[in-house]
Amino acid sequence: MNIELSTEATEFGQEARRALAAAGGDDLVQQAEREPKARAELVDTVLSRLGAWDLAPREDATELEAAAALCRSAGYWALPYPVAERLARPAGADGLIVISGREPAGAVAGLDLRWATVTLAGEPGSGVALPSAASPRDSAFLTALDIHPAAWTASDPVADVALALTLPCWTLLGMLDRAIDLARAHVTVREQFGRPLAQFQGVQFQLTDGEVEHRGVEMLARYALWSLQTGSADAIDDALALRLAAIEAADTVFRVTHQVHGALGFCDESPLSWLSRYSRPLRRLPTGLSETRDALSRRLGRRGLTGLFSAAAPGSFA
Repeated sequence: MNIELSTEATEFGQEARRALAAAGGDDLVQQAEREPKARAELVDTVLSRLGAWDLAPREDATELEAAAALCRSAGYWALPYPVAERLARPAGADGLIVISGREPAGAVAGLDLRWATVTLAGEPGSGVALPSAASPRDSAFLTALDIHPAAWTASDPVADVALALTLPCWTLLGMLDRAIDLARAHVTVREQFGRPLAQFQGVQFQLTDGEVEHRGVEMLARYALWSLQTGSADAIDDALALRLAAIEAADTVFRVTHQVHGALGFCDESPLSWLSRYSRPLRRLPTGLSETRDALSRRLGRRGLTGLFSAAAPGSFA
């Protein structure tokens, strides 16, 4: 088992992060909120130059890793665009969204694209983004979807669901990367009682808690990719386990980073405010914490996850 990303994928992700920084970085999401109708052009131009839409994550293991690295870079800058959903697209559609059966929705307001949808049970459909009355500031471009019979063919329902669950988790991982980086920078330069915040033991403990959760999600994200690459029958279980861990980690990381920032972290002057706001659709859709835990439990029953350290994993501790 090799869960390390290839050198090519890692370098592509780094180049994507630099390109997005050069294109505006934190200002990209702020521009998109000011001019919602221009957000597709604002973001798609940069991604097209990177060759993002030439990636075929369904067909090649290295390109799957590159797609994950790109999603992570997009999350780092809270990119206001459904990069993961576009990269997960099946033939005949512009993107793929995993939906809840009760209230199908996605962060795709104002985008004139053909959306394929799939439920956790693997049921395919086609979605049309409905107009949203909420402002982007309040909704983070989240809108309801009108679901119709599928206009695409689900060639591999397991891979469809697993891919469309896994890539958005890489976007959320990128957001956690940035939140941790912002908190470290903040506690290094801000002082209290004549000392940098970073020297206070309580602050160190808080950031350690966040970093432990963050690194755990990174390992699970790599494992979920490996599960997809190998065509594992457990790919959906692994993707759900990743999603559950990512939501739990996001709760911890954003709580900790907001605490060390204080009131500043909720102001528009801080990138952390934008990050946490745009992480909400990723954390709540298609299922929140309790629903994700319930879905995973129902799928697993009494057999448990295979995982990194099971008896079936070579070199495991089991």
